[in-house]
Amino acid sequence: MSDTTDTITNIKSHSRLGIIFLTLFLDLVGFSIIFPLFPAMLEYYLPNGDGGSTLLGLLIAPLAGWAESSGATNPRFMTAVLFGGILGSLYSILQFICAPLWGAYSDRVGRRKVLLITISGLALSYIAWFFAASFWMLVLARVLGGVMGGNLSVATAAVADSTTREKRSSGLAIIGIAFGLGFIVGPAVGGLLAKIDLSVIAPALKAFGVNPFSMPALVSLILTTINLIWVYRLFEETLPAEKRGEPNPGRKGIAVFRIFKCSDPATRRTNLVYLVYMLAFSGMEFTLTFLASERFDFTPAQNGGIFVFIGLILVLVQGGIVRRLAYPVGEKRLAIAGLAFGVAAFIALAMALQLDLFFGALTLMAFSIGLASPTLSALVSLYSSESDQGTNLGIFRSAGSLARAIGPLTAALVYFIYGSQSAYLFGALVVIIPLVLALKLPKPVKG
Repeated sequence: MSDTTDTITNIKSHSRLGIIFLTLFLDLVGFSIIFPLFPAMLEYYLPNGDGGSTLLGLLIAPLAGWAESSGATNPRFMTAVLFGGILGSLYSILQFICAPLWGAYSDRVGRRKVLLITISGLALSYIAWFFAASFWMLVLARVLGGVMGGNLSVATAAVADSTTREKRSSGLAIIGIAFGLGFIVGPAVGGLLAKIDLSVIAPALKAFGVNPFSMPALVSLILTTINLIWVYRLFEETLPAEKRGEPNPGRKGIAVFRIFKCSDPATRRTNLVYLVYMLAFSGMEFTLTFLASERFDFTPAQNGGIFVFIGLILVLVQGGIVRRLAYPVGEKRLAIAGLAFGVAAFIALAMALQLDLFFGALTLMAFSIGLASPTLSALVSLYSSESDQGTNLGIFRSAGSLARAIGPLTAALVYFIYGSQSAYLFGALVVIIPLVLALKLPKPVKG
């Protein structure tokens, strides 16, 4: 009877993990579809564009002035990149604020209810984007998407609920695989869909706000709707009522303070490790296309190939190495290995003047994020009680969102002021900090 019960439990666990994987994959494809569109969006929403905004022109003017004075060979392109970075930062800042709130709320009411709320909110954000003839409607869509995009912490907690402590890293690696595949498929689909202009195909729709970027928004909406139906019909609650926590007044406050003031020292240190590491990684990610264009004259298509290359290795590392080695080797050791790979990757990128060294450095970077991200999140989960999973994982994800809000623009400024080699050597020094901090993390108890 016990073996039969264990078998049924394992089947349910795998089913839940499959649903969470598809949920995250569809979510991230819908989110990343917009990435290739930022330069064209700037052209469209500037005062001389079809969807021109005078106020946007005033906001962009300082960026354009700085790009001109920096000596950039293509200042308008650089302005577009900074514009995209600001929109991306807006999304990440809202995730930073909201991820702990959604995580804590899911600790009280369950994961399923919060996933349904946030996925519905994402669908509304894509509807707003579909009708975003004005820049401010686009901003509204990004704001709503950022608020609801904090549900990654809830999905992470659901994975933690569905796995044993011994298999926690293996389960959380699924999130990394969904990330890798989502960020491969999303931008590629966005680039293709950008060629389909609904405002030209059906000009009458322009009166309702349909714009040249409505087709990617429509596909994102369709994917999110499928996601919503999938979760509503098939996702079973992973947090039983008896394991749900009550509101904790001591956790109120701004998320940035909660990152450093978690009650458990091990969780607090892990959050700090992830925050500093992601500051460096997100900055590298944002400036990588500049590096490839500067040193090797890569085209936009070749730059897209870089992320496909990284994404494929990331999927292999998290789907193969982490899932197989987390239990026998340990999360702490794999996390430290990932951080060490990161230091080596930044140094190699700084020195990479030949393509073979460049792609070797990209391989090291993919191994770094592939090893570090799932194992650090697993450590937070293992340091937490069942009633605190959502809250603590929400704070952890919030740390990553804060890093993604600050890192890209900071790295771009350092890159263009001091040059690529100095920027990446500085990145290597930054990654040494979390590497040293991780050495003092305690070994989690899995029994």
